[in-house]
Amino acid sequence: MKEEIIIAGFGGQGVLSMGKILACSGIMQDQEVTWMPSYGPEMRGGTANVTVILSDDRISSPIVNAYDTAIILNQQSMDKFEQTVKPGGTLIYDPNGITKHPTRKDISIYKIAAAEEAVKMKNAKVFNMIVLGGFLKIKPIVKMENVIAGLKKSLPERYHHLIPMNEEAIEQGMKIVEKIS
Repeated sequence: MKEEIIIAGFGGQGVLSMGKILACSGIMQDQEVTWMPSYGPEMRGGTANVTVILSDDRISSPIVNAYDTAIILNQQSMDKFEQTVKPGGTLIYDPNGITKHPTRKDISIYKIAAAEEAVKMKNAKVFNMIVLGGFLKIKPIVKMENVIAGLKKSLPERYHHLIPMNEEAIEQGMKIVEKIS
């Protein structure tokens, strides 16, 4: 198994955190892992993306030009990364703020209304965990117990009381993700 993933959106959406949690989860499953973030100088509002590779075998390079999965959270990222999904791959996106929806016919496309769901849950900070839940429903490449352990590793201890809420957000994301094509 080898999964090459790009997660892209605005800074402040939890893009890098989502990638870090996936990477930690893979490590806990004895997988080979790379986590390569990329972001602009802005703290919030600038674009950010992270490439995560999870593999049962050694990874020769963290640099990827075509992805098995793209998780897209804003229009700029859609414009940049839709065409980088390998034929037969998967694109997952939150429609909030997307004006030009994906049109490719050679990939599986899923929509997850995570921003809308985070509002319903009364906590914008769980947005990325809702998206992560949608991804894990489609591609269960890491076990839920390792995701929770990854959350514990990546969150400072003073925020561990938020883990049950994040777990609920992951489960909600699994429920609301829907296949478009």
